[in-house]
Amino acid sequence: MVTLNLLDEYEAEIVNQTTWHEPVVGFEFDPQEVIVTGDVQQEKLKACGLNSDDLEGWVDASFYIGLGIHAGINSGISAEGNVNMMNSLIQHRLVRLDEPLTVRGRITGVEDVPRGQVIETDVWFEDAQSKRAISAPRKSLRPHKTPAASESKSADSKPTKTKGAGDRPAPVIDDPSAMNQYQSFELTPAQVKAYPSEGNSIHYEMEAANQAGFRAPIIGGGMGVHYLVHTLWKECRPTSWDLSIFFRRPIFWDDAFTVMATPWSAIGLVKQGKVLTEARISLME
Repeated sequence: MVTLNLLDEYEAEIVNQTTWHEPVVGFEFDPQEVIVTGDVQQEKLKACGLNSDDLEGWVDASFYIGLGIHAGINSGISAEGNVNMMNSLIQHRLVRLDEPLTVRGRITGVEDVPRGQVIETDVWFEDAQSKRAISAPRKSLRPHKTPAASESKSADSKPTKTKGAGDRPAPVIDDPSAMNQYQSFELTPAQVKAYPSEGNSIHYEMEAANQAGFRAPIIGGGMGVHYLVHTLWKECRPTSWDLSIFFRRPIFWDDAFTVMATPWSAIGLVKQGKVLTEARISLME
């Protein structure tokens, strides 16, 4: 069993991975132990501009999005160039810092779309009693290596072809102006580079981001979710919840946004009236 602990040394394992598998339905990840330490949580939340002390010794469940991706990489499923489209993040119970969990996962869907492949993956984290503490299933786009010549780029440097990644789910947030405003943030490239890359250079290299069709590096989905989870915890302290998270627009490494919410049914990151990331909230208490 491999231990993943969010330390920088794990990046060497990603670089050294030489045997990559094509994603196919039924592919199962190798079981791996995962640990989120207090030092790492403090360092990475500081990179986001967040205070880890607010969490009172509990793990920010957003980390398990990246740890699930790392588990896939370590099992031979490359994340290079992939873009998160949708994540469910279910906190069945609070997890203590330094508590070991076992991550398991399998690929449940592979769909060809104009821009590449949409990959669906079920990922979950079990405790010592083999009970789920966190579930983090996701849907991601694995783009073609060379964008089609017919796909032009918009002002946001996203391909303009409609439904290039399949059907778009209905929005969670209809009117951001009607929501409560919480904290605002302004990212810098240095902040984003200080956060784990998840083995995907579009989060920290300009050339890789440009090749993927973006004007600049974009933050990983898990990094953006920290702002949602942090606000949810500070405002209402839930111990178990289910977030259905949709990554609507890329968040670039120099973007500014505001956390906005309809307590407590919906929450999102909003930039100039446009929803970047949004989540439907189901509190399970």
